[in-house]
Amino acid sequence: MPLRYQNKVVIVTGGSRGIGRGIVKAFVENGAKVVFCAIGAAAGEALETEFSTMGPGSCKFVECDVTKEDQLERLVAVTVELHGHIDCLVNNAGWHPPHKPTDETTAEEFRKLLNLNLVSYFLASKFALPYLRQRHGNIINVSSLVGTIGQKDAAPYVATKGAIISMTKAMAVDESKHNVRVNCISPGNVMTPLWEELAAQTADAAATVHAGENAQLMGRMGTEAECGLAALFLAADATFCTGIDLLLSGGAELNYGFKSQIPS
Repeated sequence: MPLRYQNKVVIVTGGSRGIGRGIVKAFVENGAKVVFCAIGAAAGEALETEFSTMGPGSCKFVECDVTKEDQLERLVAVTVELHGHIDCLVNNAGWHPPHKPTDETTAEEFRKLLNLNLVSYFLASKFALPYLRQRHGNIINVSSLVGTIGQKDAAPYVATKGAIISMTKAMAVDESKHNVRVNCISPGNVMTPLWEELAAQTADAAATVHAGENAQLMGRMGTEAECGLAALFLAADATFCTGIDLLLSGGAELNYGFKSQIPS
């Protein structure tokens, strides 16, 4: 089969595990030159070694704290120094804090999450756009299904993800004159290390995972690989799509369910 993104240059933030790992793998398998970042050199360097030997593309790890503006600027600069241009930016780095009621959430916790989950997307886009415009490239923002449908005891997280969807649409409008597409992926439940960590903090981790599986019409969670293929589709194939929010949800948002929290 022909390679779908051969010799294209891609930046992926938060690429060392979970959804980011799946996205890096999909692009490398399709011939791209990927530069990915994360906090924690050991995991990133191990993944660089694993995926670089896999081919047919290549990948380079750059340690980067996306909450630091200068480090994001350096990530873009290193990519251009290595490969001369940028074709695609995938904003993926982020975190879902443990569930907590609004009453127990501090303003500082909210601000820190906004900086990680939202402001980093804005800044990475800002620094990459001059190069993306030269190549008529594209940006892919990873949001979440809950940015549209809401989630219990997670108001700050939902706020950041809803803002990503809105920012995607606004950037798509602004960048259309430069032929740069800006799209979004909103995954539902995807089995990732973060999902497992959050489940482990509940009273019954196995029951929590089972409930997570049953939230989808398809009766299972999504996979890292499926997230990677969705990102590849937006970058390589969806050339008439901009400003869209691709629901990668297994149908979790469909049909009625028992949702009332009002005491009977």
